[in-house]
Amino acid sequence: MRALLFLLSFSLSLGTVTAQVKPADLAGAWQFTEPSGTRTVLTFADSYLIQTVYEPGRFISTSGGTWQLMGDNLFEVVEFDSNDSSHVGVAERMQVKVANKKLTLRTKTRTLTFDRVAPDRVDQSGSSDQLAGLWRITSRANDAGQLTPMQGGPRKTIKLLTGTRFQWVAINPLTKQFFGTGGGTYVLKDGKYTETIEFFSRDNSRVGKSLTFGAEVSPNEWHHTGQSSTGGPVNEIWSREAGK
Repeated sequence: MRALLFLLSFSLSLGTVTAQVKPADLAGAWQFTEPSGTRTVLTFADSYLIQTVYEPGRFISTSGGTWQLMGDNLFEVVEFDSNDSSHVGVAERMQVKVANKKLTLRTKTRTLTFDRVAPDRVDQSGSSDQLAGLWRITSRANDAGQLTPMQGGPRKTIKLLTGTRFQWVAINPLTKQFFGTGGGTYVLKDGKYTETIEFFSRDNSRVGKSLTFGAEVSPNEWHHTGQSSTGGPVNEIWSREAGK
């Protein structure tokens, strides 16, 4: 609530502003790589963003939440932070600029310039055969193989996808808990969804593995079937998160 009141107060103090950066300019994936090889990836879709830092074979941190633009300022209301749970619920402000396929973010302490991830693209909204956007798992098969709806509540597993990248996160914004994450690149073709893992917070040994699943995708529902990296059966329904 405090974060929302802060955003409202700041918006009123600005009066009428003309956004220099449009949400569509940010949609997709961006990356910044340090000389050491440490990589920071930013993904934007459906008014949700995730920032993740990792090295080859080692997950470091991740955070994310909802965002909006006001002039050249980007405000994020943090939903999770694997390093510092005290950030959850806070509205953070960054100055933002997009030019020449580069995204520059400036905070009080540092400035980072990200490059557009090639060949990442902005998928067309409403397309029934593409996955870009924010999803939440809503049903999962029980031991008998029957799909069972999952109870709604603050604890959730979400997955954010751009044109080429995916990341799932298990969190509880109410209790500020972070349970785990994994992500990398994916390809959707001919009803098959294949993801290649670049980071996994629970088990670094899974990095580099590729998994292929069956995928039935409608505009608002994604039926995900196959085997997990541990060999267990996967039979899930993911639904688009409304209002994000």
